Amino acid sequence: MAGAPLRIEVVCARPGRAWRLTLALPAGATVADALAAADLPTKVPGLVVQEDCLAIHGRTAAPGDALRDGDRVEVLRPLLVDPMQARRRRARDA
Repeated sequence: MAGAPLRIEVVCARPGRAWRLTLALPAGATVADALAAADLPTKVPGLVVQEDCLAIHGRTAAPGDALRDGDRVEVLRPLLVDPMQARRRRARDA
């Protein structure tokens, strides 16, 4: 049904705590719209949302990506170490 509201979930996990917000957004909403509606920086202490740390159901997303009903927008933590460098370091140390 065109124009029906979208049910979207926005999630953010930090060590020791996770936040999950369920939103109803208009059809055509984007990841940026969901983030604005969730207003996570006021709920998650110290959170700075980075554009390269967003996902929809575990797949990389951009702020302008369109959402579909039932999508889960994930605010990810930035990587502290490049995964390839970490593997090399573990192999060298083994």
